[in-house]
Amino acid sequence: MRFLSFFVACLVLISCKNDQKSADFPSEASEEAKEAVKDSLIYPDEKHFTSIRQVTFGGDNAEAYWSFDDSQLVFQSNYESWGVGCDQMFLMDASETFKDSKPPMISTGKGRTTCAYFLPDNKHIVYASTHLADENCPEVPLRKNGKYVWPVYDSFDIFVSDLEGNITAQLTNEPGYDAEATVSPQGDKIVFTSTRSGDLELYTMDLDGSNVKQITNELGYDGGAFFSPDGTKLIYRSSRPKTPEEIKEYKDLLAQGLVQPTEMELYISNADGSDRRQLTNLGNANWSPFFHPSGEKILFSSNWEAERGFPFNLYMIDIDGKNLTRVTHGETFDAFPVFSNDGKYLVFSSNRNNGGTRDTNLFIAEWTD
Repeated sequence: MRFLSFFVACLVLISCKNDQKSADFPSEASEEAKEAVKDSLIYPDEKHFTSIRQVTFGGDNAEAYWSFDDSQLVFQSNYESWGVGCDQMFLMDASETFKDSKPPMISTGKGRTTCAYFLPDNKHIVYASTHLADENCPEVPLRKNGKYVWPVYDSFDIFVSDLEGNITAQLTNEPGYDAEATVSPQGDKIVFTSTRSGDLELYTMDLDGSNVKQITNELGYDGGAFFSPDGTKLIYRSSRPKTPEEIKEYKDLLAQGLVQPTEMELYISNADGSDRRQLTNLGNANWSPFFHPSGEKILFSSNWEAERGFPFNLYMIDIDGKNLTRVTHGETFDAFPVFSNDGKYLVFSSNRNNGGTRDTNLFIAEWTD
């Protein structure tokens, strides 16, 4: 569960960041440079983008993932003009845009859905949904004791669906939260987050839901995991409460089906959970990581430079934790970066070009190293 709309609506309220790190980044672009690109979707200093195309034009659109053959994407949206009250799954061809049209919905339209991902046959997806518990959209608590929170719905289970929206299998049926499923590029494993142990931990399973293995076992929220291109590693984000007060707060919130995701760092491990190590130590929220096609770098979203929660920008870092560089240079929100399997394109969510609204749209950029 990455809950884009919650971040966009509420992270501006986050308290100030830890003021303990610094890095040398390019200075602010000149006014002349800004003027030269004022009509472009590419901001100054975004040197990795050679072209960019806006895909959606309203609502909150996020978590777009490529089919294995890069011909289609599946994404989630809550755009009211498309007839949904909360996040549902939509399908698009990689060349499409939706300024005056609506993509086909391929979830049930019931409950809330999250985190769809293609299976290797390019004809099915996995995603999490609450529809078995309630066909209505669940309530969305955003604040608890004055602090920003995410709901962790225990009614989420993981399903397989064809591209016409027919559910063909249910992969999880344990009490508690099961969601955030992504598939190895090798086409053999799924990684997901579950509370079946009593904490938010990562698990892997085969594509049919069998052979479930727990791969993290440390107090805190482990989630948003993705495999490396060769399937041997995982990158994910974790919260790690340390003091007695932080531990109590974390456990108390989780007992209410809530987490506070404002302090998260990235971790990397082998696909079986071994050789786990912390990749970032930046402070604030570091999340939505994804492997660079080389397998040697991680692209992720962070507000570590922000003083009051915003902006979120994309950054890149080597898998040994070195060479942190900034990729996007927006003033609001860039997140959910996902490379096409051929490494030529990057899809991501952004507030750019939204006319001052809170709409978050999908963009596809032609990538260059």
